[in-house]
Amino acid sequence: MTSFRPAPGWLADAVFYQIYPQSFADSNGDGIGDFNGIAERLDHLAWLGINTVWLNPCFVSPFRDAGYDVADYLDVAPRYGSQDDLAGLVEKAARHGIRVLLDLVAGHTSDEHPWFTAAANDPDDDRYIWAPEGRPEGFVASPGSRPGAYLPNFFDSQPALNFGYARANPAEPWRRPVDAPGPRANRAALRSVMDHWLSLGLAGFRVDMAASLVKDDPDRTETAGIWTELRHWLDGAHPGAVLLSEWGDPEVSVPAGFHTDFFLQFGGTTDGLPLRSLWSNGEGTVNDAWDPLDCFFDASGKGSPRPFLEAWQRASEALGDTGFISLPTANHDFSRLNCGPRTADQLPVAFAFQLTWPTLPAIYYGDEIGMRYLPGLPDKEGSVLGPRYNRAGSRTPMQWDDAPNAGFSTAPADRLYLPVDPSPDRPTVAAQHADDTSLLHLVRRLIALRTSSPELGSAGSVEVLHAGYPLVYVRGGRYLVVVNPQQNQVSYTYDDPRDARALETSGVRIERGTITAQGFAYGVFDLGAR
Repeated sequence: MTSFRPAPGWLADAVFYQIYPQSFADSNGDGIGDFNGIAERLDHLAWLGINTVWLNPCFVSPFRDAGYDVADYLDVAPRYGSQDDLAGLVEKAARHGIRVLLDLVAGHTSDEHPWFTAAANDPDDDRYIWAPEGRPEGFVASPGSRPGAYLPNFFDSQPALNFGYARANPAEPWRRPVDAPGPRANRAALRSVMDHWLSLGLAGFRVDMAASLVKDDPDRTETAGIWTELRHWLDGAHPGAVLLSEWGDPEVSVPAGFHTDFFLQFGGTTDGLPLRSLWSNGEGTVNDAWDPLDCFFDASGKGSPRPFLEAWQRASEALGDTGFISLPTANHDFSRLNCGPRTADQLPVAFAFQLTWPTLPAIYYGDEIGMRYLPGLPDKEGSVLGPRYNRAGSRTPMQWDDAPNAGFSTAPADRLYLPVDPSPDRPTVAAQHADDTSLLHLVRRLIALRTSSPELGSAGSVEVLHAGYPLVYVRGGRYLVVVNPQQNQVSYTYDDPRDARALETSGVRIERGTITAQGFAYGVFDLGAR
């Protein structure tokens, strides 16, 4: 395993919060969230216990893919404000003890990026992947005077930057090796982009489609080599910064140079099974290519925690102390926890698990109040990927209060980036903040418990006593955690003689050597020091 500088000390205690900026908070009433809106809501995040924020892409873009089509890496989209506004947000966040990460789209640009418009008219430019003649499968016809076609990385409007091919193929003479001029220039450009933003006080990056750089790279060896090179540069130039990968395979991405990788609903050798086996109930964003499964956090009780536990164990053993795995509640690409048949009373047990497991928790904005995934919304900036994969339902405005515009300043509902949940009983921050029995207050207490108890953090040990319903485990030899995410009462024989002092519980009792958990119950108990 390649040796890197150890991760910055703050990362081990990170509690991530993902902000989709266009939907989070609007300061000027135009219906689209912005930097100043985020800055105005930092009190909420600090009160909740968040210490690290990740912003979805906020660079100049035509927004055909919600900002993941970057037209200028070194400037921000005017709809969010100015670079001074972003700098002010970062400075204010720091005063609240919160670090800010940006989203780095490394593998492609917008077709409106100057790099691409130049390449579309210059047959000798190899910053992108071009077939000089015809239109091979998967390629898009050249929009300029240059003959042939280019390879997109996602949508047609997102041409793939050329980081080379891992293998040559005489039938495809456009393939360039990873050390060709174009790939070298692109690696240098990534360093320049990262250096620009880190020098302004940002704390690092979440990297979009991090495994997509080198093409025809079946074992990702050459792609890993690029990130290894960049990590060594980062360790020297910005040792306090971090890289989080959208890869979904920590056993590969962390040794390659990332400090953290997310368990995702796709990607990696397990095709997203660890995360889907926890949360995915077959509603919301569903890829028809996925094999059906019964998730563990479902009322039916047909699931199992074992797919997640086994994947986490393999990755944890492979990583050792070299990096971290992050467990998200959701993100902008897949369904919120509150989705389909899942109800509000099933959410507390999910957070009890996420915030006591030895992964870095990542809370998607609004999940802390139980915002719902809204089905059937119209396409917005590339949100609809198929009949059953509509990402708009996870991107609706943050529900700050009960007003029709959901707290988006003075913008009328018909000008909001996306519609707000129309249900009269929709959860709001204002209502839950005033109710100390709410999900919001529970999440806050669980974060505080995790933050104050090293044994419950990312470095604490975990001993699984029962991998079923209920899931029972001990953190750091001291904290007993019980979660029962199904609707029926279950029990488990428990023979630890130590007194179990309840810290945060609902529906769990321990009596005469038996743990009994009601439906949708959870419990965190202090067993005392050994």
